[in-house]
Amino acid sequence: MQEATSAGAILFRNTRGRREYLLLKSRPGDWEFPKGGVEGDEELQQTAIREVKEEAGIGDFRLVDGFREDYDYVFEAGGNTIHKTVHLFIAHSFEASAELSEEHRDMQWRDYEQAINTITQDGPREILRDAHEFIDENYERL
Repeated sequence: MQEATSAGAILFRNTRGRREYLLLKSRPGDWEFPKGGVEGDEELQQTAIREVKEEAGIGDFRLVDGFREDYDYVFEAGGNTIHKTVHLFIAHSFEASAELSEEHRDMQWRDYEQAINTITQDGPREILRDAHEFIDENYERL
């Protein structure tokens, strides 16, 4: 079995007094956060920052200290079984809009309830719950 490592970010913005999260649609019915494979000697945070810029076209954001959670899954690709571990951080976007990359079919900013109901995989859904609570508890100092 091959091992693969990805990193990404749960990107949020505050719009008109409410928090929204960015979701990307990579395949029909598969909504997720900006994420991608670690390249070369990148640290996980560097990968997350690069992927947000590449996949969402957002440059004015910052990672939030103190949060990183992981999930993993197994899939088949090119006749190989791959075990992928995904490391997710929280990032606060200061831009109101995002730009769809060629890797994705759609993107949406969703409030928490909409995001929880849109995400299709259990791992990212559970991490969003934890991230939302983390932001609630720590946002005054962000």
